[in-house]
Amino acid sequence: MANATQTVLGTLNKAVTNTAGSQDYDTKYKTYLKLFSGELFKAYESATIARDTVQRRTLKNGKSLQFIFTGRMQAAYHTPGEPILGSGDPPVAEKTINCDDLLISSAFVYDLDETLAHYSLRGEISKKIGHALAEAYDKKIFRTIALAARASHPITASPGPEPGGSTIKLGTGKEYDAQALVDGFFEAASILDEKNVPKQGRTAVLSPRQYYALVSQVSTNILNRDYGNKNGNLTSGEGLYEIAGIQIKRSNNLPFLAGTVNQQSGENNDYSGDFQYHCGLIYQKDVAGVVEAIGPQVQVTSGDVSVLYQGDVILGRLAMGAGTLNPAAAIEFSNQ
Repeated sequence: MANATQTVLGTLNKAVTNTAGSQDYDTKYKTYLKLFSGELFKAYESATIARDTVQRRTLKNGKSLQFIFTGRMQAAYHTPGEPILGSGDPPVAEKTINCDDLLISSAFVYDLDETLAHYSLRGEISKKIGHALAEAYDKKIFRTIALAARASHPITASPGPEPGGSTIKLGTGKEYDAQALVDGFFEAASILDEKNVPKQGRTAVLSPRQYYALVSQVSTNILNRDYGNKNGNLTSGEGLYEIAGIQIKRSNNLPFLAGTVNQQSGENNDYSGDFQYHCGLIYQKDVAGVVEAIGPQVQVTSGDVSVLYQGDVILGRLAMGAGTLNPAAAIEFSNQ
């Protein structure tokens, strides 16, 4: 995990004294910090879906990173005696992805509230902070992939042009229709195969209601063991992991029928668009890139600041950005 560190804020007088009491105080807060960090990281990693389904790199210096991707190459027969000098410049494109401004989620924990609570107040808050960061992370990536599905490919040189993204229209009002979704999966698999997109790393993201529609509408035979699904389980609602070789995930962070989403202050990449008809994604890992400069990290006040305010601020922070790489690997479901 990139830069998964913890920081203690507000230890104003640590350099003045070094008594046993101050050492105990610091030890207590270091212990608290480890606990809060563990809670946040666990919640973050369990809540984020998109992080490991796209290309991801760590940004150490600078404000952006360049991703390089290539188009198709051609093969030809060699004529004996002729030197091999290469067949021109390879079809290459470069994508620059900026790091957005610092994303934070924080809460103030009053000492008395924590004392009177019958549960771990700080632990629960740390979980919520982790979830908030994960939601913001996934929303950026899913909007990036949806926009990629509508984009043309930047490589147009021979033997191109390379194919762009695709949209599959499920039909008006059929965003929860199981058979339409199943047909959409097989159509998406065909499209990706025709574009020579690798089979490894293919992912579908649906809304929870779409996922359970697939599970419950047994007429689609998705959970029928005779059709090869050995993990289907109507009792638990789990077990629907894959259709047409595409791994299925569910999330509330899709721009699902979201209408117009505008650019926000602090975003240095464009995630804005009209998602009025958007109702799901199918993509392969090369579709988008993510740069992470900070994230996720936990910071907690202590020392004089805690005494002054009789409580602590627990803060989670993250700095990342996302952008399109290979539009050919993106497919958007539409309810048109």
